Amino acid sequence: MKLLVLGPGCTKCKKLAEAAEQAARELGVDYQLEKVTDLKQILAFRVMMTPALVVDGTVMVTGRVPSVEELKKLLGTAIVQPSTP
Repeated sequence: MKLLVLGPGCTKCKKLAEAAEQAARELGVDYQLEKVTDLKQILAFRVMMTPALVVDGTVMVTGRVPSVEELKKLLGTAIVQPSTP
């Protein structure tokens, strides 16, 4: 799972990164976290408010820092369940 934290590196951005990491660890998923501070890259996701969290290319949160529990639910929806025959 690829997690991108979009923002200029403010306190809220750091809190979002920490919370996203904690949520991913608690879920036991393999993840890669990247912080994106470049304005052009942020705008490419059509994000107008930071911090924002992008999970595997999909913007999941903008303009706030959700709780770890809420992030676990969001990340859980992004996990692809294996199909059963």
